[in-house]
Amino acid sequence: MLPDEVMETARAEMLNYDGTGMSVMELNPGGPEFLDILTCAENKLRSIMNIPQNYKILFLQGGATTQFSAIPLNLLSEHRCADYVLSGLFSKKASIEAKKYGDIAIAASTAGAMPTFSTVPDVKENDIRPDADYVHICYNNTVYGTRFAEPPSTGSIPLVADMTTCILSEPVDVSKFALIYASAQANIGISGLTVVIIRDDLIGNARRDTPTMLDYKVLLQNKSAYNTPPCWSIYIAKLVFEWIESIGGLEEMKRRNEKKASLIYDYLDNQSYYTSPVDKKCRSMTNVVFVTGDDKLDKKFAKEAAEIGLKNLEGHGSIGGIRASIYNAMPYEGVQKLVKFMEDFRCENPKFDT
Repeated sequence: MLPDEVMETARAEMLNYDGTGMSVMELNPGGPEFLDILTCAENKLRSIMNIPQNYKILFLQGGATTQFSAIPLNLLSEHRCADYVLSGLFSKKASIEAKKYGDIAIAASTAGAMPTFSTVPDVKENDIRPDADYVHICYNNTVYGTRFAEPPSTGSIPLVADMTTCILSEPVDVSKFALIYASAQANIGISGLTVVIIRDDLIGNARRDTPTMLDYKVLLQNKSAYNTPPCWSIYIAKLVFEWIESIGGLEEMKRRNEKKASLIYDYLDNQSYYTSPVDKKCRSMTNVVFVTGDDKLDKKFAKEAAEIGLKNLEGHGSIGGIRASIYNAMPYEGVQKLVKFMEDFRCENPKFDT
């Protein structure tokens, strides 16, 4: 979801942005009007996340998956050694891609948990190779509904985090990470944009054979516009950043998100019809995963929910079940409606032992 305020502003400016007589989609990507949008987006994001000055911000194309390649190409040194923490589908995909470029070890994994990836690894510094160029984690696991409550301690080894499905949901101490990246479509705005926040000492070390479009130094030198940038996606991101600022910033965003998540988890914990396979100490605040224990009932649940306006509740195709993604723009009233539907569905669809 996008906030109503963002949608309304975008609609009002659709045909005539800031008196230009053009839509943002028609602006010259290298012209002053769009460069103002880009600069404002960067400044707003730096402000609401309290990003230190020694970190650079890039607004890029290609989705977070492209960063699975860009990160090792830019961060691996000559001995090409990095450690990955496996906590779900996307951290696994990232590690597989990185293995094309270097010696990639799995520092910790919960693939063997029961159920698979139902918790996050407890990463210790001695799990990490002392010569690793970086450690990679996925901070929130949207498929399995888990998250790291705190970033693992990696000592002097740079920590890289995929925050696609949790960025801007609460304050984070950016200085604990060397690089943060996130696709936009969960909390930043719409698809087509990926944000990279990188400590400046890690820029300029890309391999000689790194494609130009993946070289952070080149992208920074060209202010995220080495190639035509995703203009509309950046504009929507700017509006979202302004909205977050207007409601009180990330502390207020966290308060709202905790309230929404607590409503669902409290319901789940006080009945037996649905179960959550997720370890309570690492439950995601943005992706709530649960099951009825009957695949046919899970599918019926998602279908009937969609019929009353509760959309996209099917679990990920790799594991099934039910998943409620309650990102920033989802109002508390929407979660109330979901919980009421959960109770109604429970009463109308009794389960019988066979």
